[in-house]
Amino acid sequence: MTKPLEDKVAIVTGGSQGIGRAIVERMAEAGARVVAGDLMPPADGALEWCTLDVTDEASIANFIEETLSKHGGIDVLVNNAGIMFEKPLEEQTADDWDRMMAVNLRGPFLMAKHAAPHMKARGGGAIVNVGSIEGYACNPNHTAYAASKGGVHGLSVALAVDLGPHGIRSNAIAPGWIDTDLNRAYVDRHPNRELVVEELAKLHPVGHIGNPADIGDAAVWLASDAARFITGQLITLDGGRTKQLSLPDILRS
Repeated sequence: MTKPLEDKVAIVTGGSQGIGRAIVERMAEAGARVVAGDLMPPADGALEWCTLDVTDEASIANFIEETLSKHGGIDVLVNNAGIMFEKPLEEQTADDWDRMMAVNLRGPFLMAKHAAPHMKARGGGAIVNVGSIEGYACNPNHTAYAASKGGVHGLSVALAVDLGPHGIRSNAIAPGWIDTDLNRAYVDRHPNRELVVEELAKLHPVGHIGNPADIGDAAVWLASDAARFITGQLITLDGGRTKQLSLPDILRS
């Protein structure tokens, strides 16, 4: 049986770990030849990896050229690389803001700019941008992060409009709370970890938080022909978290 991404060439930024690693693995299972771009190689060396700094346009151009030299083209771009910090507004510096935007928003723009001509040469392709539910709702002290992810959502729509006539689709995934090393470390810092895990699960109507593979599966689908009429969309993957209205604990009993 043909796999959904059979013989496609996919590039995934931030692909060495976390959500990016899961996307790489799922796309490879779906038949794609996948190149992970990251500052650091995967710890186990199990992926095809090339160095990539999404804040450096020369690094992006080199990454694209290296992919082309090995695989002859590009069909799928996944913009996953991102950073996050927590700071009150008054403590954030212009450098903090600029760094966030350089990685989270300018990086996807530059990746699309350099990859699109090669997708056009193949007759089309798919761009999948990893946004966040914090692009339309946010936690405290996430001013820059929320702004950057809101920008990713808008960029995804603009790319869909501009590149659609060339057969290139563009969509964004907005993950909720996903069980990554970063989020696990955040939970582990709490003195009552078990209670935190229990309370996090309660935020989700499905009764549990997400896994990186959930995002990987969605990325495969959006990149495949099964989603050939889907472009310019924001797909929220949060277990229903943003659809569940909160109530004070006293009213839950």
